[in-house]
Formats: sequence, structure tokens, C-alpha cells
Amino acid sequence: MTSPDSATLLSIDAGTTSTRALVFDLAGGIRGQGQKELTQFFPAPGWVEHDASEIWARTADVVRTALEMAGQMPAAIGITNQRETCLLWDADSGMPLAPAIVWQDRRTTDLCRRLRQEGLESEVRARTGLLLDPYFSATKLAWLLDNTDGARALAARGRLRAGTIDSWLVWRLTGGRVHATDATNASRTMLFNIHDGGWDPWLLDLFGVPADILPEVRDCAGHFGVTDPTLFGAEIPITGIAGDQQAATVGQACFAPGMIKATYGTGAFLLLNTGGNAVTSDGGLLATIAYQVDGQPVYAIEGSIFSAGSAVQWLRDALGLIRSAAETEAYAAGLPHNKGVYLVPAFTGLGAPHWDPEARGLITGIGRDTGPPELARAALESVAYQTRDLLEAMFAALGEAAPSTRERVLRADGGMTANRWLMQFLTDMVDMPVDVAVVTETTALGAAYLAGLGAGLLPDLDAIAARWQVAQRYRPRMDGAERDALYAGWQQALNRTLWSA
Repeated sequence: MTSPDSATLLSIDAGTTSTRALVFDLAGGIRGQGQKELTQFFPAPGWVEHDASEIWARTADVVRTALEMAGQMPAAIGITNQRETCLLWDADSGMPLAPAIVWQDRRTTDLCRRLRQEGLESEVRARTGLLLDPYFSATKLAWLLDNTDGARALAARGRLRAGTIDSWLVWRLTGGRVHATDATNASRTMLFNIHDGGWDPWLLDLFGVPADILPEVRDCAGHFGVTDPTLFGAEIPITGIAGDQQAATVGQACFAPGMIKATYGTGAFLLLNTGGNAVTSDGGLLATIAYQVDGQPVYAIEGSIFSAGSAVQWLRDALGLIRSAAETEAYAAGLPHNKGVYLVPAFTGLGAPHWDPEARGLITGIGRDTGPPELARAALESVAYQTRDLLEAMFAALGEAAPSTRERVLRADGGMTANRWLMQFLTDMVDMPVDVAVVTETTALGAAYLAGLGAGLLPDLDAIAARWQVAQRYRPRMDGAERDALYAGWQQALNRTLWSA
């Protein structure tokens, strides 16, 4: 029998472009892993879809690969997922009724615009903490119900199920015995009242979504059933679930009010823990549930940067200026300054705090001497400038409750943290320390730790916090006048980009 000290935890990370499984020991070490890419479908302009059956099949495959590598059965499973992607399926057959609509999908833009014109956004935001935007699940589910043959008839007969990817995986893992989600994923649907802690009747009526097709909402750490023993050779308890950004918050142990994490990938997401208060702002920031344990929600302010790593990918794939993302570090470090070149990477609009879907990308300050080094540096700098935009909006929203200057630390994770030049420029631009953790797989690790908490292998959140270790702390070195001058140049470029400017 496996002792608690040698126990392992399986984390399923169901992302947008791939699904992964990682087996962690309780110290955060990786014992096994598997990964497979997912197919994205683009059937019409602005539409993005996934095949939910493919997600399930590839998830099962990568779990088997990770378990074989680890060489032992895990004590529990944690799930983390791309959050707002949603689907419908038949409870009897277990088959999806239509492709899953991905969080990036914009097909319900007109519906969101109409609801805003009807003056409903303030009420929606008061209940959910979210903006009326196609990003969230409610309008996607409304579209699926109205445009999928037989969906409402199945709902009337009690056979229809709806949910985000976590609930789809729980359903399949448990052999159709459990239809459940957690509070973080529920809080991103725009159907969940983050103050009352339940599906909101007014919102369900507004979007035409029957309550009984939705999953039961549970804590992030707790019992979500056991796997069908025919899948992996044993019944494994599922004891942790959180959406990807919230799981990263747990993996970064941001458990005290005022703590901040930033995840830098294709886009970037910042969450600031606001404790028991759901803080709303007029600056395009979102109020969301960071995690919920023992029935107590802890809230966060969230800001989204649509283009972070994707700006570097654009230099590589569209312009052919670099062969790999790693080249940007040497390019940027080789320049004494940015030569006044700024890139505003609004390829798909701008996220928080500007929230301008009509904005498009812009490069300013180009001269005859502008080449790949300058553009590479501008792409990296844009990540730091956008981070400062978000942090300033967050601190303004919190007012006197904002963490003091001496208390501010940014815990960073994601692929871009490997770029040391960027991390130093980031700390210089936000004028606070930036900590990069020893374990960089913080999203998957957060889901594993929630599973450990739910399974009783970890006693409390303090035990998770005690396991967090910093690999490198970056400290500001830039002169304040230089910092302000660089940021002023960014703001000038940004103002030329904004549709409303």
C-alpha cells in the first residue's frame, strides 16, 4: 500500500491547444507525463470549435501514458481546464450533440451587443462580476440550445447535459455517474451568482438555459466521484477542480489578500487575491472566484492580456524575423535602448483594462535602422507595459485596500518566464519584485494540490504555501525617470491604437 509520503497526484490539464496529464509527488516533482495536441476547427469567421469526443479520447490516452511513466497508481486526480469553452451532450448516449464552442469564439457578439443596448450589462455584472462578452459561456450555451437539432427536446425529457470542459471530463471519467463542476469554472459561465454561490434564476431566464441541464457546483477541493475502473485499472478519486488561471493561483500559493500571480503564455492573465470581497471596477477588470474551500469563496480581480507570447509567435511565423522565441532574449539584450519603437499587439483587440475589441495592432517609431532586434525588443516590452496597465487599474480599483508598495510582489509563471531579459524589464516597468517559482508547471500543480487537499493528503492551504519555492527573484534596477519615459511612449502608441481614441 502506498504511504502518504510516497503518494502521487494525477493532474489533468485540458488546455486549448493540447491536453496533458502530469503525475506529481507531494513535493511538486514530476513523476510522469503525457501530452497530445488538440484540433481546433474554424468553420466560419470568428468561430472556434473543438471536438469534445477528441478531447476525451486524447485525455484518456495521455493519462495512461503518464501513469505508465510514473509506475504507480495516483492517490487522487485534479482537473484544470480552459475555462469558458462549453458543450451539450446526451445523458443516455454520453455523446456530444454538437462541437464544443471554444472560449475564443465570437459568434455571439451580436447577442451581447443587443443585451448591452437593452441596458442589461450592469445587472449581469453585479451578479457575475463579468462583462457582457462572447468570451463567457452563457451566450455560447444559449446559441447551442437554439441551433442544435433536438437539444431543447432532450432538455424537456431530462436527457440533456451542459457544462464546461471540466464537467465533461468528470462525466466521462466517472462513467456518467457524476455531473459536477467547481465554483471557479461556474463563475466564468455568466450564469452563476458569485455572491449567492449558485446558478442565478434571473440569468438562466435571460439566456434561456434550463437549470436542470447544468452541473452541480462544488468546492474546488472535495469529492467528485471515482473513475470507472475499466479506464485505468482502478477506481481513482477525483478530488480537485479549478479553471486554469485559478489553478495557477493555487499553484503559486497566492492565498493572502493582495497577492498577485501572472501567467505568461500565448496571452497573459493576472489575478489579484481580494479575500472575501468581490471587487468590481469600472476599468474593464473582472471579479471572479479565485478558489473555494470548505464552502468559503475567495475572490480575485482578473485582467486579461490577449497577446503576450503570440506577439513573439507573430514575429516568427508571420514575418519570419526569428527562428525561435528564445532568439528574442539575445536581440533585446543587445540593444542599449528601444530606439523609440513600440509594438501594440492588438491582433484580436485589446483586453483589460481597455477592453476594445475593435483595436488592431500598431508599430510606431520605425526608422531606417529598425530591424529584427528592435521589433523583437518591442514585442517583449509590450508584455511588460500591458502588465503595468493592468496592475495600475487593479490598484486603482482597490483604493485604500490595495497592497502597499513594500508589500507588492508579482509571482510569474508560464513559458515566457524563461526569458530573463523580459523578466528583468518586467520588474523594472512594474517597479516591484517578480518571483519565478521553482516548479514552472503551476497550473497543473495547482490542480494536483487541490486534489491532495480534497483527498486529505494535504491538511490545508498553508501546507500548499509551505511547498512553494522561488527559483529567482528579479528586482527593479531602472531609474524612475527612464521608467516613466518608456511608459509614456507606450501610452502614446496605445492611444493611437484604441478605437475610441
